[in-house]
Amino acid sequence: MRHGMSNKKLNRTSEHRKALLKNMLNSLIKYEQIKTTLPKAKFLKPQADKIITLGKKATLQTTKSLVSQLQDIKSANKVKKTLSKRYEKRSGGYTRIIKAGFRYGDNAPMAIIEFVDRDVEARRVDKKKKDTLKETPKTEEKKQATA
Repeated sequence: MRHGMSNKKLNRTSEHRKALLKNMLNSLIKYEQIKTTLPKAKFLKPQADKIITLGKKATLQTTKSLVSQLQDIKSANKVKKTLSKRYEKRSGGYTRIIKAGFRYGDNAPMAIIEFVDRDVEARRVDKKKKDTLKETPKTEEKKQATA
């Protein structure tokens, strides 16, 4: 019987599962939308909601708890300053899971987990802006040499 067993094991050891959860939480907070398998998304959803609820309480203890759980000060600050303000009037249900078909290689069910009322620009946090093509002196020398 499975009485009192809270979450899925995801076919991993406890340390691997904790690291997976921490990394997925940090990615979800940073990009506000991630694509993963459906069981992982279902495993992540309650944890993400608990993190946001914890961030809404403005005490030193909750801040330390956030940093301890996420192991990332930037993510903890984003939860405290941005996400908690965004969901001030909402009393739960901060994330949603959208089914996204099946993966090509192994036919695993895929899902997109995202924050409700998410910032669309958060997806482009790490992507560098494309500058206009600037010709370096070396490319100009090559052009002159071939001409």
